Amino acid sequence: MSAPATSPAQAPANSRSRVLVASLIGTTIEFYDFYIYATAAVLVFPSLFFPNSDPTTALLSSFAVFGAAMVARPIGAVVFGHLGDRLGRKGTLVASLLTMGIATFLIGVLPTYEQAGWIATALLVLMRLAQGFALGGEWSGAALVATENAPKNRRALYGTFPQLGAPLGFIIGNGLFLLIGALLPSSAGADPSQPSEAFLSWGWRIPFLFSAVMVVIGLWVRMRLVEAPVFSKTREAGLVRKLPLATVFRSHWKQLLLGTFFMLATYVLFYLMTTFSLSYGRTATDAAVPGLGYSYTTFVLMMIFGVLFFAAFTLISGPLADKYGRRATLIWVTAAILVFGLVWVPLIGMGTLGVVLWLVLGFTLMGMTFGPMGALLPELFPTSVRYTGSGISYNVSSILGAAVAPFIAVALWEAADGSPWLVGVYLSSMALLTLISLLIGKETKDIALDEGETPAGSGTTADRDEAPASPVAP
Repeated sequence: MSAPATSPAQAPANSRSRVLVASLIGTTIEFYDFYIYATAAVLVFPSLFFPNSDPTTALLSSFAVFGAAMVARPIGAVVFGHLGDRLGRKGTLVASLLTMGIATFLIGVLPTYEQAGWIATALLVLMRLAQGFALGGEWSGAALVATENAPKNRRALYGTFPQLGAPLGFIIGNGLFLLIGALLPSSAGADPSQPSEAFLSWGWRIPFLFSAVMVVIGLWVRMRLVEAPVFSKTREAGLVRKLPLATVFRSHWKQLLLGTFFMLATYVLFYLMTTFSLSYGRTATDAAVPGLGYSYTTFVLMMIFGVLFFAAFTLISGPLADKYGRRATLIWVTAAILVFGLVWVPLIGMGTLGVVLWLVLGFTLMGMTFGPMGALLPELFPTSVRYTGSGISYNVSSILGAAVAPFIAVALWEAADGSPWLVGVYLSSMALLTLISLLIGKETKDIALDEGETPAGSGTTADRDEAPASPVAP
């Protein structure tokens, strides 16, 4: 007898364009929100929310608040992962995007320390934690939308589209800051590397308020999604877990650890090239802790040029990972990141051409390591715990890598009297840890995403033995 027309297995599949746009637009918005905070953390937040500290301490305090969001991300991964594995990907993705959009908009209307004292700083921390909480659920959901709807032999390619949101968000966010800076230039005689009074007063708020427009567009796209057949079959078969988190930690803890270290070098490289580099590039050459001495506009334009390579090689990495495997591709890329960290000083010592080459190489490697993660981490886990497992790995790694990377980098930069050589060694050390984890791990490109398939390297089907939750209604 044929299956009823209302069976989840017979639900209409998402079109390729709908899948790619929905997975791309959400992460573009999320990374846009994070980038504008990172830029503001360098440009304006030290003076607006930490005015009583010396410049280095204020910058470190601003970075500490920036890193606080990374602590909230694993919590968001658990909460949104539970909802995504129990109720479905679509509604969870809408909730994470809405949470991020509201928090970002509210940052744009916060009072400064001068207006509200410590309350202003506390509110900034609270909104930053909300941003991190939301991003904890966003990435894994977007990656699942892409990979669970992809043909088996093109999962890495589809998985690069949520990753592509990172360079696109950077270009949009920093491009908007550049435009505002050009319209509100520093007055004659002022330091051109520092924002103008108008920028400090109200101009910095515009990118945060503009995020509301982007969120509305993203919500409209995501509301049109239907659940992927892979998840619908799992729900129809009654394999939805009561407590996905418990299943992941009991039956897939090895995958959690490996996934966390798979992402470590990616995160460190990501935040060194996007956050630390902005501080280092803009700091005057005669400062107490000297930098490169470029104006804000000049250096951001150089960074945007580098990010174009980030975007291009994110897409290039997908077909390579589909053909040669995620593990093999990442082993070579991670080895290149290790070497890259050791040649920072020679590159930067070549002058402007060397600095541009440093940015291009860093962002090229970023695209090559970040792209395959959209397929690799989801492939480590079965459908019933995939949202939770991939999200926890991705976001716990954010604490070990992204949360502390800018803070450690500034401290090492200061310890080396303005030279970035220790920062490069730090990157190489983290790349070594990732390389070891990749050598321990197994290839995942040929596994099936159906619930009945044991993920590569799991060595167990224990999660199948757990009493599943009752089928959850769509």
